[in-house]
Formats: sequence, structure tokens, C-alpha cells
Amino acid sequence: MTATAESNTSATGTTTAKASSSAANGSGTTPSSVFHRTLKTGLPMAIRGEGNYLYTASGAKILDASGGAAVVSIGHAVPEVVEAVTAQLGTLPYVSSALFGMQPAEDLASQMCNDAGFGRAIFLTGGSEAVETAIKLCRQYHVENGRPERTKFIAREISYHGNTLGALALGRHDRRRKNFMPLLSTEFHAVSPCNAYRFKNAGDSDDAYVARLAAELDAKITELGADTVAAFFMEPIVGAAAGCVPFVPGYIRAMKAVCRKHGVLFCCDEIMCGLGRSGKLHAWQWDADPNSDGDDARPDVQTLGKGLCGGYAPLSAVLVAPAVVDVFARGTGAFVNGYTFQSSGMGTAAGLAVYNYIKKHGLVEQCRLRGQLLVRLLEESVLPLPHVGSVRGNGLFIGIELVQDKETKQPYPYADKVADKIGDAVLERGAAVYYGSGCADGWEGDHIMLCPPYTITEDEIVFLVEQVKAGIQEVLSE
Repeated sequence: MTATAESNTSATGTTTAKASSSAANGSGTTPSSVFHRTLKTGLPMAIRGEGNYLYTASGAKILDASGGAAVVSIGHAVPEVVEAVTAQLGTLPYVSSALFGMQPAEDLASQMCNDAGFGRAIFLTGGSEAVETAIKLCRQYHVENGRPERTKFIAREISYHGNTLGALALGRHDRRRKNFMPLLSTEFHAVSPCNAYRFKNAGDSDDAYVARLAAELDAKITELGADTVAAFFMEPIVGAAAGCVPFVPGYIRAMKAVCRKHGVLFCCDEIMCGLGRSGKLHAWQWDADPNSDGDDARPDVQTLGKGLCGGYAPLSAVLVAPAVVDVFARGTGAFVNGYTFQSSGMGTAAGLAVYNYIKKHGLVEQCRLRGQLLVRLLEESVLPLPHVGSVRGNGLFIGIELVQDKETKQPYPYADKVADKIGDAVLERGAAVYYGSGCADGWEGDHIMLCPPYTITEDEIVFLVEQVKAGIQEVLSE
């Protein structure tokens, strides 16, 4: 909904404004020619970003607590990054990655691989493209390794891995898949998610719950035929599909162990939760043995995006373990995959600048600490509300699940649009949050996600929690 000039300025300097349905071009008079995600309502026209704030054509100043979709990791219009991208634009905007290499891509790949124990990096332009690439990489790995019969993939229920047909087939966000089901491959399968709030049995320990899920994955691989399964994909912290649902301690290590047992590649999708947003550089590192080099939790293939570029240029990545790279090197030596803007100079220059900025300013640790404050304040003032079922997540990747009844965890009907209404109410109060549905079963269940830049201040966190609480109370008042 669009903020109008009916506004008040809060103590933090954030302009809060009532919403209206003006056209997406900000004028409210000229119809938009853009095929927006919805044609039934107008959108605010964002005209500028600075630090942790967005500014609209109608004069509103909005705290960006969604980061788009967890994209804006270091804030808007950071001079160091703008200068790096501008310099690349003025030097060499584009060459084909089939013909030439580019130094920003080499430098970024070297740092990312060295920092986390990977062998090579592939750079793409978006998360769905990265997941498609990862699927193809896993498939060709087994062909190169003399196991072409491995064609099946396993993911988890209530998951989302992207919007292209391969990524939609891999994920299990049913509401997003329903229109396209006839087009989706049947080579993709699913097991239960790791969601302690929804599916952990009363009285179960974490170890017992992890053991049950590991046994289920083992059984699914056996059922499909262990020699036919190529890879298992999971988000360590489930984003859009479920609202920042974290893994139970020991889960990642257990899933990797099952994959190792059967020769299945273990893949982590960290497009939303990665690159520091969880309070670790990579979310899987939370489950690694602190006395090891991380190999007990490190994936064979990992996807990254969103926060990797911070919103400064389209960029995503696939990180590949050395052992996987070695199979290609001993085989054909070529991955049959390519995109026009693969290893883009603009994208990798932006990514390199963002990556260096995060490290230079200690933003991964700051993200962890700010996240602790955010969760504490939410648990104190929002979780006690009668229709808030759960506050969960890691770092600055925090979800709030809304329920009709706390005891039964009964979700609201999708038609009630509870999360949408709360998102609009919070926006009217001067903060943008991410909201979604389907967290209960892929169809029903409303959640709000808080994914602000790692640079958010303590005062801004206090303001954010106050507005989220007020928005929930307005929409779900008894």
C-alpha cells in the first residue's frame, strides 16, 4: 500500500504514513505499464534509499526491515560499494564468460572459497538461476562419476527453492506450485521438514527428533533406490516458505551423514539465510563441530544470493566442494551450463565490494548481536500476544508465526490474508517487513519475517518491534 502525505515523524526520525492505493509510478494518475506481481492494487513508488531507510515519492521515510527479500545486507547507497560498481561500469561493463575471465569474479571466488573450504564458485544473476545450476551440477557430477542412473532429487515439504520450473519442482511450496504442477518433473521427491514448533513430538529431545528425521531420509533414499538418488537439498533456516524456521542442533550433521552413507550429494540452499544473515558467514556453520574444520556440516554444493550482492547488482553463486570439482576435472573437464551474464563484471564487482565491507566492519558478528537484541525484545513484548505462536530464527533472519489458537496452533484461513494485513499495518507505521503464507502446511499459515540490514541500530530495532507489535494488535485485536 502506498504512503501518502498524511504523515507523522516518530522519535527515530521515521516518517509513518497512512496507506493509499495510488499507481505504482507514484503519481496516482498515470496507469503503470509494468506487469506487476498483482494488477489489483497500486504500489508505493520508492525513489531513494539511504542507509537503513527507503524514501517514497509521497514523502514517506520507511525503515527497511525486510531488505527486499533479505537482500539488503549492508544498507542502501553505501559509497564504497557504489564507487566499486561505478568503477567497473566505467572500465568494462560486460564480456562473455565463455571467452574471457574478469578479475572481480576471480577475486570474489578466491575469497569465498578460501574462507569456507570450497573448491570453486559459479556466479549467476539470481537465486532461482543458482538452484537450477546446482541441480544440473549434481546431475552431471554423477554422469562424470560413472553413475548416470542417479536422476532423483530429494528436498523437504514446506520448502521453496526458486521460481523456475526446476526449482519449483525441487521445492514444496504448494501454493506457489499449483498453477504449474503439470509442467514439473516427477524426479523430485520430499521428506518431512525440520520444524520443531510444528512437528517435533511433545516430550521428544532434540536428539530424538533429529534421529527420526535422519531415519526418514535414509528410508526415502532406500525406497527410491539408493543408486538412483543424486542429491538432497535443504535450507538450514527455511525462509519464504516457512518464516525463518531454524534447524534443530545436530540436524545438518545428521543429514549429511545419511547422504554420505548412500553416495548422495548434500546441498544447502542459503540464498536467503546466507552470507552473514544468520550471525555466521554460512548458516550451516552453526551446526559444525567447533573443534573441526567444519567438514561434518559443510555441503558438497551450496547456493547463495540476495545478501551476497546487497541489492547493488544482480548476483548469486554456487559454491562447489573440492571433491566435486575433482570429479569434473578427472572427467570431461567441462560443466555443460552457461548463462549470458554468468560471472558478470558488474555483479561480481558489487559482490566483492559487499563481501569486503561485511568483513571490514565486522558485520557478521554485529548481525548476531543485533539479532539477539531483536529476539529478546520480540519475546518480551510480541510473543505474549494472544495470536503470536512462535518467534524464531538466527541473527537478523527472524520469523513471527500468527495463529488463531496458541494451544492448538491452528492457522488462519488463507483467505483472511492476516500476514498481508499486518504487513500493511506495519508499513503505515513506518517500517517495511516481509510477510508470507503457507508456513503451517504449504497452504495455510501466516508469518512475518524481519530481515533488516546488518547495519540496523539498537534504537531502530526498538522502533521496529514497537511497530510490529502495534500492527499485530491492530489486525488481530480481540
